Amino acid sequence: MEFYKRFQTRKVTIGSVTIGGGSLIAVQSMTNVDSRDWKATVKQIKQLEETGCEIIRVSFPDLESACNIRRIKKNIKIPLVADIHFDYRIALEAIKQGIDKLRINPGNIGSKDKVEVLVKEAKKARIPIRIGVNAGSLKEVRNFSESLPRANALVDTAIDHVRILEKHDFQDIVVSLKTSDINTTVQSYKIFASKRNYPLHLGITEAGPLQNGSVKSTAGLGIMLYEGIGDTLRVSLTADPVEEVKIAYSLLRSMKLRNFGVEIISCPTCSRCEVDLIKVVSEIEKKISIIKNLNKFSRPLKIALMGCIVNGFGESRDADFGIVGGRNKGILFEKGKILGEISLDKWVDKLIYMIRDYQK
Repeated sequence: MEFYKRFQTRKVTIGSVTIGGGSLIAVQSMTNVDSRDWKATVKQIKQLEETGCEIIRVSFPDLESACNIRRIKKNIKIPLVADIHFDYRIALEAIKQGIDKLRINPGNIGSKDKVEVLVKEAKKARIPIRIGVNAGSLKEVRNFSESLPRANALVDTAIDHVRILEKHDFQDIVVSLKTSDINTTVQSYKIFASKRNYPLHLGITEAGPLQNGSVKSTAGLGIMLYEGIGDTLRVSLTADPVEEVKIAYSLLRSMKLRNFGVEIISCPTCSRCEVDLIKVVSEIEKKISIIKNLNKFSRPLKIALMGCIVNGFGESRDADFGIVGGRNKGILFEKGKILGEISLDKWVDKLIYMIRDYQK
């Protein structure tokens, strides 16, 4: 159940995935291996598929790499997006190879006539285009001191490019307006959403390494999702792309926008806690992470690990099952019913067993 009134956007189909029009918010990521090596690219995409990635973007820097698209597509299950910069001929090759979507930057793909050639070919092949706008896309380099003027400039640039596509009766458009600044990014998306109804790809670009980037991304994305903005998203990190997918699902699940997978609720611990709860939670997280198709559970699962009895049952009453701690032992419960005591050394294995059994 969604608690946020989402902006109504057009439906756009990317391979087997539909975004916009009230569809579930799709999770994306991007490979970081050399796409000239198609086998390495496929290997990484398969890892991302297992983590729950629903759309994958690959950068194709030259014609040699673009010629691998057909091979890659034959060996993966999720839609493939070609990230193209500077040379429109690479995008034309991607269309020829059967790409599911193009991502281009209006600031560097070439002149209007080259963009128009791309539009015509994409329309023939029914391939959607994502207009990716960022600070490098602006027509003029300006040092804005405040975020609102920057946001307006980004939106103006995006709409200019949208008009080129609309001129050719092309409406399979997705738009992103990413910056590394949360305020600018949020304002850009809000302004654009008030002007056009194309589906929006959310992200905070160049967010940084795993910890800081995760905080920055979820802060910015959370604001926009709460406002009802966004049809697909990527958490952009300088880290393993698998982490991007995990964090994206964690964010969507916490906001009840994707209501499946496993959610762990656990207390922060205090002097009343008589077990090493931090160690236990860490071990369970590690073991959960290797369960395949975790985010494709047909129903949501919430498990609880509480350090003591004070708030244990009260705080975790809506969990499917869990353990409330005591001194080197705990009380195992399921759906609010106490099943009995369990020794500390059996906590992890028991809960993992129950998770796997729940998945069946």
